[in-house]
Amino acid sequence: MAALTPPRALAVSSIVAGVLGWIVSFLLYLEYIGQLTEVDPIVSCSFGVVVTCGPNLLSPAGNLLGFTNAILGITLFLGPVHAGVSALAAPGGLRAWYWRVYGLFVLAGFLLVHFFAWRSVFEFGSLCPWCMVVWLVTIPLFWFTIGWQLREGLWGAGAGVRRVGRFVFGWATLITVLDYLLIAVSAQVRLDVIGSLLI
Repeated sequence: MAALTPPRALAVSSIVAGVLGWIVSFLLYLEYIGQLTEVDPIVSCSFGVVVTCGPNLLSPAGNLLGFTNAILGITLFLGPVHAGVSALAAPGGLRAWYWRVYGLFVLAGFLLVHFFAWRSVFEFGSLCPWCMVVWLVTIPLFWFTIGWQLREGLWGAGAGVRRVGRFVFGWATLITVLDYLLIAVSAQVRLDVIGSLLI
């Protein structure tokens, strides 16, 4: 398959998502250090009993590889920045294998985000504000990226695959909003987030 270039808007939004994700991951890291040392972080992410970072950061799920997941974010959110900058800087496009590998990393991030969201709502009983920003940038990044990749035939050249890709890419904004709503409604029903913030 010939080299491919994503739409300019997708490249730019990937850079923005990566930068925001990196900043928030760094803030999460500072919060984690603050939790361990009992030193107040630069920007606190504790807004109440339900909306707070502590239970999530110090849990085993918050340290999947034996260290805080924030370090993973600091490292991996450079990926969308690199992909976006590379797409803008390479007028001839990048090889298909590059975009497939990138797509797999974005898929992994998407799955991890939903795994953490599920555990936050149904196990920890709290929502980490900085984590939710990571969710906010990762979810649309996935839907737009996978929609574009399917549309371009990166995961199969069949007409059906491309048709699905055109649908997903064309409706990615709505799909993203529905994804957000699924998490938000689950959190509200389970945790009464709004009520906890009004107390």
